[in-house]
Amino acid sequence: FYNFTTWNVKTSLLTILKPKTIMAFSHTNSKGQTYYLNSKDVTLKSTGRVQTIYYFSKDSRPTACDKPDGYSVKENQRTGLPFLSKG
Repeated sequence: FYNFTTWNVKTSLLTILKPKTIMAFSHTNSKGQTYYLNSKDVTLKSTGRVQTIYYFSKDSRPTACDKPDGYSVKENQRTGLPFLSKG
């Protein structure tokens, strides 16, 4: 015999506690290496303003994010490292 109230609570808790998979923006460079886009909010020392910075990493991290609107990915020709550029 199942207690449906308990089952609903357990199901809801599992849904809440289940880690979410974030689909990070990824870019494969000309050398065949895949990089993942990450973001971080930093506080500027001079003004105290909070600004979001974006950076690429070779591994997928919890700070993964989608590419912001209005930005395109470019690549350093010498090193193959990707970077974001407006436009």
